[in-house]
Amino acid sequence: MLEVKNLRKTFGDLTAVEDVSFTIRPGEIMGLIGQNGAGKTTTFRIILDLLTADQGEVLWENQHLSKKIFNKIGYLPEERGLYPKVSIENQILYFAQLRGKKKSEISPLIDDWLKKFDVKGKKTDKVKTLSKGNQQKVQLICTLIHEPELIILDEPFSGLDPVNAELLEEGIREAQSKGARIIFSSHNMNNVEELCDSLIMLKNGRQVLNGAVRDIREQFGRTKLFLESDLSREALLEFPGVQRVEKNRDGIDIVYLTQAEEGKAIFEAATRNGYIPTFSQQPPTLEEIFKRMAGERNE
Repeated sequence: MLEVKNLRKTFGDLTAVEDVSFTIRPGEIMGLIGQNGAGKTTTFRIILDLLTADQGEVLWENQHLSKKIFNKIGYLPEERGLYPKVSIENQILYFAQLRGKKKSEISPLIDDWLKKFDVKGKKTDKVKTLSKGNQQKVQLICTLIHEPELIILDEPFSGLDPVNAELLEEGIREAQSKGARIIFSSHNMNNVEELCDSLIMLKNGRQVLNGAVRDIREQFGRTKLFLESDLSREALLEFPGVQRVEKNRDGIDIVYLTQAEEGKAIFEAATRNGYIPTFSQQPPTLEEIFKRMAGERNE
């Protein structure tokens, strides 16, 4: 279990992280979200001991991190960093050896990992001959091939097309199934909502959200109603608590409510003649919550 307790980090007059705390258990995926400059990368660097916190501590299985524990970590930085004139194979071997693995342990695995992530190129090709996307997949293999117990991914989906993003998701889920603790940052709330068990949102270095993804969504209330019925937009706007009504691309009304309870009256009116194709009352999406918490102007 990874425990992050009351982290604080300043740079001169700037407070980058203030009182950040969370726990990640085996097999759990946590999302770290927030605007640019919110403190996400600083938090990662403190966990990795690349920065020293002004206060607070990071514990792994109730112990402070040591070199032995760092060999159990896989880290994908936001600033990608491969050696362009080195072959794919030697690149992977080099990073694995930095994590305490022997060449004899990793060499037999390379072909399968290149196939798993659909890397276009032979393992003897130099990194510089690969496309940007394939270089990113090679760096991801370097992050995962030693089967780390803690995986930290800083904006891993950045620049990936939908097909390669799906390959990354599969890699993350496979590591999760083996008990890895995984934390990743992303500006794509769909990735966070799809993959994460829990999330932390930082704003100006402070936690403004912390908990299970479903619980966080539910705490904002089921105030978004998807409706397909005979009720007109004008009729819907007459119901108490209806803020506005929009139509999506499929022609389904999206009704925004001030309180979740106000959906009951709409349901009764919409179903007075029996069956209707659509009635679904949902909490806001993570993207909507993100914008609400961050402030749309800033975003």
